[in-house]
Amino acid sequence: MALPAAFAVIYLVWGGTYLAVALALHSIPPFLLMGSRSVVGGGLLLAAAWFGSRTVDAGTWVRAAICGLLLFVGCHGILAYAQQRVSSGLAAVLLATIPFWIAVIGAMMPGGQRPGWKQLVLLAVGLAGVTLAVLGRGKDTPGSTAYADIALLVAAAFSWAAGTTLSERWSPKDREVAFSGIALSAGGAVLVLMSAWRGEVTSFHINDVSGIAIAAWLYLTLAGTILAFAAYVWLLKQVSPALVATYTFVNPLIALALGWAVLGEKVGVAMALGALLVIASVGGLLAARRA
Repeated sequence: MALPAAFAVIYLVWGGTYLAVALALHSIPPFLLMGSRSVVGGGLLLAAAWFGSRTVDAGTWVRAAICGLLLFVGCHGILAYAQQRVSSGLAAVLLATIPFWIAVIGAMMPGGQRPGWKQLVLLAVGLAGVTLAVLGRGKDTPGSTAYADIALLVAAAFSWAAGTTLSERWSPKDREVAFSGIALSAGGAVLVLMSAWRGEVTSFHINDVSGIAIAAWLYLTLAGTILAFAAYVWLLKQVSPALVATYTFVNPLIALALGWAVLGEKVGVAMALGALLVIASVGGLLAARRA
């Protein structure tokens, strides 16, 4: 039951983070938002690891910090920065390219395993479904979006893929909580420094933060950061990174569904068809793993 539960967490919880980021950005600047959630989440995970006597050596601290920079500065920081102008749906579909970058990076690394043609076809089907679902909402097409933001989000996907590949190789067995806490703390600390450098900290006033933004921050920190990232790192030690990365296909559908439920957005035929393609892709990958 642990494996399906962990997948459910990264599918559903991370699917809701796009809406949470959009709501929080109304009151909290991007780097401060992502930095504070990472520092708090990382500190709690490190405390749990310490009380559980699951500490790691100095070398693992360095490797975890490198992963934290790639995952949280290179991806989460850029995501929040770009999502000030880019819709959550478009951001989600661009980050759905993560499995392809994982396959490319994994194949290029020493001892890396090249993905088979069936796996590539299934990944392509999933990406096509996500694209169809998101672009089916006319207002989410990238015509009015700056190409610089699109390039940043593609770079964010690559950064997350690199961090994922290294985490899978570097995270010690039975030390996933400590590794996650270090990565979160390191990435969060750099994001807070970036926030201060950009003047976000001095211009931020806690009294101006809305109740909705506070709730969104708590969701991002407790569910999106602590629970989901811990499940994510644990899954990387149980199954292949490409299979774990299928969450990038499901997350945009969750984001679109929340937009329909919370914001009253319409769900058309394109989104329904896209959802079927995503389900087929994920189901095929899971069946291929069991075969």
